[in-house]
Amino acid sequence: MRVIDLIIKKRNGAELSDDEIDFFIQGFTQGDIPDYQAAAWAMAIFLKGMTSTETVALTMAMVRSGKQLDLSSVAPIVADKHSTGGVGDKTTMLVAPLVAATGLPVGKMSGRGLGYFGGTIDKLETIPGFRATLSESEFRAGLAKVGLVITGQSSELAPADGKLYALRDVTGTVESLPLIASSIMSKKIAAGANCIVLDVKYGKGAFMKTLTEATALAEAMVAIGLGLGRKVRAVLSSMEQPLGYAVGNALEVREAIQTLQGHGPEDLLELAYLLGSQLLLMAGRAKDETEARVQLKTALESGAAFAKYKAFIANQGGDTSVLENPERLPQAPLIEELAAMQSGYIQNIDAEKIGMVAHELGAGRKSKTDPIDPAVGLILHHKVGDRVEVGEPLVQIHASQQLAIENVRRLLQTAYTFS
Repeated sequence: MRVIDLIIKKRNGAELSDDEIDFFIQGFTQGDIPDYQAAAWAMAIFLKGMTSTETVALTMAMVRSGKQLDLSSVAPIVADKHSTGGVGDKTTMLVAPLVAATGLPVGKMSGRGLGYFGGTIDKLETIPGFRATLSESEFRAGLAKVGLVITGQSSELAPADGKLYALRDVTGTVESLPLIASSIMSKKIAAGANCIVLDVKYGKGAFMKTLTEATALAEAMVAIGLGLGRKVRAVLSSMEQPLGYAVGNALEVREAIQTLQGHGPEDLLELAYLLGSQLLLMAGRAKDETEARVQLKTALESGAAFAKYKAFIANQGGDTSVLENPERLPQAPLIEELAAMQSGYIQNIDAEKIGMVAHELGAGRKSKTDPIDPAVGLILHHKVGDRVEVGEPLVQIHASQQLAIENVRRLLQTAYTFS
């Protein structure tokens, strides 16, 4: 089997066999296939696409490139949740303890953010002492002891995806639907979960800008999971405006804590209930969504979900006193208000511009090695539909330098449309 023949075959729009895809992925992972040929292959896929059969084969080939966890000895059913990312998206910190508090174990492997702000791991690491790099034995032990464990991505799981993603990032092939779907699902399958819910975002503040694009990605990922014997559901959620009110790593952790204590934003809690309900339904823990929501609501209102969150943080070395006193989380030295420039109803909040502002303040990274300022970000005072008066505080800016505040004020003002 020659690599050049596989590149030409896909370039011409033909379907690759399972063996051909596996040959290419294993050869690339082991270093036998050079980057320039892998880049050409990825571009051929970007231009010609893949059938659902090919995409499933690609996913499994990436799974086979490394370890695959079998968690059946720890729990017969393990749940996992994945989000394609968005502005103010801190739902994992709610969904995971809510679901785990009902008795369904949650084992999740999360990534760090690359873009506007940090990922789930970056956010959790704003809690003093929290340890996100766990060995396989620690992952299993946390799942068995607490019923909830979240760890950073391991180089041992789906290493082909890590190599291929790095190559796609610099060759203009990131937006390929089969490459996105197989990238996400290979990590989910390798991590050992039986039930997976996918939160696929669409809108200005999301990777997929339109509902049509998000639907196509969701359908592709669900098809992969079902084809590999997993229970998978996808939820399409709007990212036209930020989720909740907090944008920024420590600020989002604080909002997640407030929500688990019963004082969170309605949109954030609604999404957490919706995602959590799908996991309970797939696991056979509820007969319908109404019953599932009752279980989750009971877990929240009884304090069981917050207790589960504390046990999870403690098990991974975090200082749980911070959860009772969120003001001990990292705080920015400068906090200033941006006032409304006019009176009216908020017609639109451009989530993409809000994300750009958060990034400019230092809440995100441009490359994987860039540092993140955990304290900076934004607190929105209003959402779409709210009435505001001129001069009324619109959004609170948390920054480390005065220059950063001045640099983002104009962009922040353009993020709001009034009617």
